[in-house]
Amino acid sequence: MEKAKKAEVVEELQGVFAKAGSVVVAHYSGMTVAQMSDLRTRMRANGASFKVAKNRLVMRALKGTPVEGISHLFKGPTGIAYSDDPIAASKTAIAYAKDNEKLVILGGSMGTTMLDAKGVKAVAELPSLDELRGKIVGLLQAPATKLAGIIQAPAGQLARVVGAMPTRKPHKATQRSNSKRNEGSKKCRRSKSLLKTCRA
Repeated sequence: MEKAKKAEVVEELQGVFAKAGSVVVAHYSGMTVAQMSDLRTRMRANGASFKVAKNRLVMRALKGTPVEGISHLFKGPTGIAYSDDPIAASKTAIAYAKDNEKLVILGGSMGTTMLDAKGVKAVAELPSLDELRGKIVGLLQAPATKLAGIIQAPAGQLARVVGAMPTRKPHKATQRSNSKRNEGSKKCRRSKSLLKTCRA
């Protein structure tokens, strides 16, 4: 490989290590061209990538980056899965490794946290950002749906509720007052001499 090309590869890898939310290092010995193509296709479908580069160039690119601690993993035929999403690369790599035992997970990183193989597997079991977004949206939409159902209920339901409300009976004191007023009116009509002083 020409010197200029090597420098270009190192620069590209430095960008990967500096920006990636997650990095997974794996051995791919024995995988066919078709299997590697399938792995890359799966990675792209999940927002991740898989790259193969010479270990010397990878270790040079790792120097000075937040994930320099994974440099010891680059021995033998290694490949790098990476993604901006902190979970996508781990989830896709672990899922593929279950289908093809020739892809052996060695370790990696999530952000600035170094991971061994078990750590990568643990990250893969977490919900992805899209899954988390879906759950959050579902939680936010549930109360709104209930509220919409209440608002959209037929007006007839409200009318039935109002119609079922008991009618208030007049207070006893009010009944006695009305009764006395009626009796007084009758007396006034009977006594013409008191018409001037009676008030309806």
